Amino acid sequence: MTPSEAGCAGGIASPREGCIGRKDTPPGERFVGIVDDLRGLLSDCRDGLSGRVDAACQLLAECLRQGGCILVCGNGGSAADAQHFAAELVGRFACERQALASISLTTDTSILTAIANDYGVEHMFARQVDALGREGDALVVLSTSGQSPNVLAAADVANSKGMRVVALVGSRAESLQNRSAVCISVPSESTPRIQEVHGLILHALADALECALCRDDSIEGEGKV
Repeated sequence: MTPSEAGCAGGIASPREGCIGRKDTPPGERFVGIVDDLRGLLSDCRDGLSGRVDAACQLLAECLRQGGCILVCGNGGSAADAQHFAAELVGRFACERQALASISLTTDTSILTAIANDYGVEHMFARQVDALGREGDALVVLSTSGQSPNVLAAADVANSKGMRVVALVGSRAESLQNRSAVCISVPSESTPRIQEVHGLILHALADALECALCRDDSIEGEGKV
């Protein structure tokens, strides 16, 4: 039996590059290593990204004030983040207020599988943006690699429809930077660390949008606090 077969039989994968600690590192020590790793990254992001987060919030708030909708998409863990962000807006983040218009493009399995089957996976978000997006709407895209073909295609369609794009990426920002009004680039190539910082950014945006809009008389609705 080969080592890889033994690993599969035992249900334990071989260590990947970028793992925190050795194979026999205790979970608690591994957790401490992750926290230390993230602390350094957050220190780099704290001042470097605040201006772009401000710009993203202003763009998204303006979209909502004008009656637009925020569409959100990403793959894998970023798909979960897209759903999470849309849920914070449609439901609530921290205060009672009116619902804010947002749609995650990662949730309808019939649409996703039909588009993937009939047109190809690279069209699964673009087709939805084409169907649902309107001029004045916003598209938030998440891609830790910054290179996901279906995310790039969605951004292209959004731009062609007069929508504005906010991109959350890792250090490889070039492709989406050229396709977005605001690109927030986390200076890391570690997928888990990028996703963790993206989660913080999305929470900051949800909080800021509530603060900007829940007392704002420029959008219709009840339940403002």
